[in-house]
Amino acid sequence: MKKLVVFSGAGMSAESGINTFRDSDGLWEQYRIEDVATPEAWKRDPELVQRFYNERRKNILSARPNAAHRLIAELEDAFDVHVITQNIDDLHERAGSSKVIHLHGNIRLAKSSGPNAQYSTEFYAVEGTELDLKKHFSKDGYPLRPHVVWFGEAVPAYADAQECVQDADIFIVIGTSSTGLSSLRFNP
Repeated sequence: MKKLVVFSGAGMSAESGINTFRDSDGLWEQYRIEDVATPEAWKRDPELVQRFYNERRKNILSARPNAAHRLIAELEDAFDVHVITQNIDDLHERAGSSKVIHLHGNIRLAKSSGPNAQYSTEFYAVEGTELDLKKHFSKDGYPLRPHVVWFGEAVPAYADAQECVQDADIFIVIGTSSTGLSSLRFNP
């Protein structure tokens, strides 16, 4: 069975009503990156950061996989399909894709906000839309934060993505400007 790798970005989920970050009316037009998407923002104002991601989670939970998500999942009948996504939503999984690598994390999960949060491999399912700084804690006692890669943090799934593309027979890029794609170094 041929291996098909799909690399998806924000445009893929925009069709499902999920706000993108970089479009002209995107989230970065409404919020400063420095205020909601960095480890420093979390240290400075964790309540604001948590509210920002609780709103993203609410938007994602109300969204439904679109035709493209479903079509990619259906391709598993004919190919060994692997999805590498820049999106923090779980629409590929909800559409039925079984092998998904989330480069920038998955907002439906949380992790410790402790000192090594960016390298955490222990994740907690988020029930509903809200993470609460006063109620939701990791095993190490730190408040839970979204499992999202912030600016200035390492991308732990990057090595998995690089390995995944190495033996791809077919590579499809959808919904992204492809910035950074060349660094995945796949062998055509």
